[in-house]
Amino acid sequence: MLILSRKLDEKVVIGDDIVISIVEIRGDQVRIGIDAPKKVKVFRQEVYDAIKAENKAALKSDSKIPHVDFGKKNK
Repeated sequence: MLILSRKLDEKVVIGDDIVISIVEIRGDQVRIGIDAPKKVKVFRQEVYDAIKAENKAALKSDSKIPHVDFGKKNK
């Protein structure tokens, strides 16, 4: 893990198209701004963990969608 010190209005550049800016420092909280392409998904860790858990639960779900064959006609 790379650990950096930044001051207000300073930035960190990741690759060619992601910029993280220090927007505000208030007590023990730091507000950051992230400028990234729309194709790059950016989540807070707790949101990312919740999404992963929901996806994992959905994969383990016992609910199955019944198969319907629309090609056959009922007689």
